[in-house]
Amino acid sequence: MSSARILIVEDEPKLAALLRDYLVADGFTVDHLERGDAAIAWIRQNTPDLVVLDLMLPGLDGFGVCRELRTFSTIPVIMLTARIEEIDRLLGLELGADDYVCKPFSPREVVARVRAQLRRAQLWQGGGMPRPEIELQPERFEARVRGARLPLTPVEFRLLQVLIAHPGRVHSRNQLLDAIYVDHRVVSDRTVDSHVKNLRRKIADAAGGYDPIQSIYGVGYKFDETV
Repeated sequence: MSSARILIVEDEPKLAALLRDYLVADGFTVDHLERGDAAIAWIRQNTPDLVVLDLMLPGLDGFGVCRELRTFSTIPVIMLTARIEEIDRLLGLELGADDYVCKPFSPREVVARVRAQLRRAQLWQGGGMPRPEIELQPERFEARVRGARLPLTPVEFRLLQVLIAHPGRVHSRNQLLDAIYVDHRVVSDRTVDSHVKNLRRKIADAAGGYDPIQSIYGVGYKFDETV
């Protein structure tokens, strides 16, 4: 893992140099770009093992880079951001970022996050971790992963039930709202994003990073049992 190639896309030279020094000291090969609009072509040509991606970049911001990257690659992305508003965090993950770190941060924390994401990617790709099965018990409003009960709210359970009943089908936010709020209360469609975020976190925590709920940008969500 220590020979993995890491790309840092960061327009602050001092911060990029600091991260590079820590990652190199930990045994990684590190490349650095300062502009977002140079990242996609570089990634296509060089295929790094992980990208550390700043949110605010010249040319193309981190959201744009991540969105385009996910059209052809599943390599892990750790997003760096000084914008800590919840919508930014949700949008970053919705576009396919695997993790985010808020500035200011400890370089050691970033190195630890890099190692965790690489280890997770290696397990899934190498078949070293069997794909967990999610078992639903509707009469109890309970779900289990590997025998362990997921601590879901009723709304989260309904959300999972709808998604898992039609694997591969993309559900819009409005469709999911109609399914999870049986009293048809009026809520923002962004409420679905919060519920999905919590549901994904709980599944990942219980199943070693397993994340079968996929975001389709601008459309909604689907349950992908092939992940």
